[in-house]
Amino acid sequence: MNLAAALAGMGEQMLIVDTDPQSNATSGVGIDRRIVDHSMYDVFHGGKTIDEVIEPTGIEGLSVVPSSIDLAAIEIELVARFARERQLAIALEAMNDDFDFVFIDCPPSLGLITVNALTAADEVIIPIQAEYYALEGLSQLLKSISAIQTNLNPRLEIEGAVITMYDRRTTLALDVSQQVREHFGDRAYRTVIPRTVRLAEAPSFGEPIESFDPLSRGAVAYRALAQEFRRRHGRSA
Repeated sequence: MNLAAALAGMGEQMLIVDTDPQSNATSGVGIDRRIVDHSMYDVFHGGKTIDEVIEPTGIEGLSVVPSSIDLAAIEIELVARFARERQLAIALEAMNDDFDFVFIDCPPSLGLITVNALTAADEVIIPIQAEYYALEGLSQLLKSISAIQTNLNPRLEIEGAVITMYDRRTTLALDVSQQVREHFGDRAYRTVIPRTVRLAEAPSFGEPIESFDPLSRGAVAYRALAQEFRRRHGRSA
C-alpha cells in the first residue's frame, strides 16, 4: 500500500488488488470495505470482472480492487473449481491494460488465495519484519514459491526482499538484516523501512504514509524504496 502510493506520487499509474479478507490494503487507502458494492469476492465468484470492481482512491494515480470479509469463504469455494489455482490469473489477463504496475496484496497464509496470487504474478516482493520469527516463516515461503515456479508459474521471479519494522537500536534488527542480505544478495533492497509511530498510525486514518505525513521518516523511506523499485524496472529516476 505505502509503496504503491509512493510510486503513484512519482507519476506511475498503480493498482492494488486486495486479496486478503482482512482488507487492510482496502481500508488503508480510505475505502470502507463494509459499504463497497463489489469486491474481489465477486471476481473470484465469477460475477464481475476486475475492471468492474476497481475503485479510485483519494490519491491521484492509485486505484484499488477492494477486498471484503466475504473473501474468507472463497478458499472453500475454489477447491472444487476447474483450474482453481489460475482464477486470479484469468481475471487479470482479461483486465484493461491501464496501469504501469499491479500489486497483489496477499493474505498472511499460504492458502489457495495466495497460490492464486503467486500463479498470476510476474514477480514477488517479500517484506521481512526485522524479527526472529519472520525468518522462521521465510524458508516455508521460499519452498512454496519454488513449488509454484515448478508446477504453475515458471515465469515467477523473486523481485526482492524488503526489511520492514526496522529498529536500529536493537542488535536483533541488525542480525536479521545481515542474514537477509547474505541470503538474497543484490535482490535485498538497500532501503529499510523503520518502525515508527506515524507509520503505525496512518492506516487508522485510512491513508498511506505518503499522504498522512509526507515529511515523516516512514514516508521518506518509502519514497527511497519506490526510487529503487523504479530503477530496477528501468524507469527514469
